[in-house]
Amino acid sequence: MTVMTRSGKPDIGILLLLADQEFVRDLREHIAALGYADQGRSDGFVLRTLGAGPTTITGLAERLEITKQGAAQIVDDMERRGYVERRPDPTDARARLLHLTAQGTAALSAARRFHQAYERRLRKRFGDEAIDTLRDVLTHMAGEAQVSTPHFRALMF
Repeated sequence: MTVMTRSGKPDIGILLLLADQEFVRDLREHIAALGYADQGRSDGFVLRTLGAGPTTITGLAERLEITKQGAAQIVDDMERRGYVERRPDPTDARARLLHLTAQGTAALSAARRFHQAYERRLRKRFGDEAIDTLRDVLTHMAGEAQVSTPHFRALMF
């Protein structure tokens, strides 16, 4: 159910929320069908972060803007499910770096392929110009400075 504005059109904030929910639902269904039904809500962000390179629990917590304890709980769970592993840091004997396992890399690749296919479907239906405009609008809404941060850029690829 959408909330209407005075113009009789759906509220854009509600549409953004619903679009996000549908995208995530479609993504979860897709990756579940590929054998990754055990993916948690935060797994995608962790997979993309570690896909950009290994980091520590502290580094992950900073990138995800959560507590170290929260990051450790997510990592413990993902490690138990076989998506990440901890290895000694070759430059700091006290530190352990988080790495994707082969399963984690495969899950990340599956999610990236879904994202790419989703955009191709949108481009086919609405055209390149509309999707380029949508990207510009969303970038503006997110904030150009936010989208340009190394943290965000690492999540994109």
